[in-house]
Amino acid sequence: MGRVSPVSQSTMRLPADLSSRAWLLLPFAFVASLLLGYGVIGLVLWGCESCVSYFIFQPDRTLYAKPSDYSFNVRDVGLPVTVPGDAGQSLHGWWVAAAAWDAKAVLYLHGNDGNVSTSMGEIAPLRELGYAVFMPDYRGYGESEGPFPSEKTVYEDAEAAWIYLVEQRGIRPARLYIYGHSLGGAIAIELALHHPEAAGLIVESSFTSIREMAKLRKQYALLPMQLLSQRFDSIQKVSKLRLPVLYIHGTADEIVPYAMGEQLFRASGGRKLF
Repeated sequence: MGRVSPVSQSTMRLPADLSSRAWLLLPFAFVASLLLGYGVIGLVLWGCESCVSYFIFQPDRTLYAKPSDYSFNVRDVGLPVTVPGDAGQSLHGWWVAAAAWDAKAVLYLHGNDGNVSTSMGEIAPLRELGYAVFMPDYRGYGESEGPFPSEKTVYEDAEAAWIYLVEQRGIRPARLYIYGHSLGGAIAIELALHHPEAAGLIVESSFTSIREMAKLRKQYALLPMQLLSQRFDSIQKVSKLRLPVLYIHGTADEIVPYAMGEQLFRASGGRKLF
């Protein structure tokens, strides 16, 4: 064989150099892949959270009626109720007065859509029975301030409404009932855990958890619900309730299955009625 030229020698060593550099780059490639993977997972979870948030909450800013539209005494609660942890934000609600000055009161927590102006029909039986009723709108609903709601903020809003009734209106807890409809039922259960001194809890047409509700919707069936932050896991809470509970659920309910009401009732501790 002839003598190899200097250029040829350099060319022959090049693959070895590239191989060495490739090994050096492997850890960086691995880290980059991990970061990319976590980024994709983060985007998926963010998208899931957004989808589920709009599944849970359907706030309406428009009031379709005003207190003066009614023949009975409805007062627009104009003084702000400061939300714990969020100075400057306030809640808006309607106070439906009772005929008797010493009537018992109900804190009514509405469902995931509408607002106080669409809930008057639902609280009509309470008013006819002689109860005073306070209906707050969660942040993001009606005239309540604040951004799009979350599980955390609606719990805070319910607590703020309780504080308003007890501390500002002077209603004794033993004469104050907590009533929640649908999503409001899950919020009411959380509030009742912190206030066993309330006269009682009423849960109407509510669900066991958001995860179980999502399973009923084909578009959410593949979402990793166990990784999401908003759970409203009522079925894990009701056994800890320490006040009388009344569950109300219609067998013809086409949104929340009647069986979920039965499951909540069976899992509840203490005095209960279905």
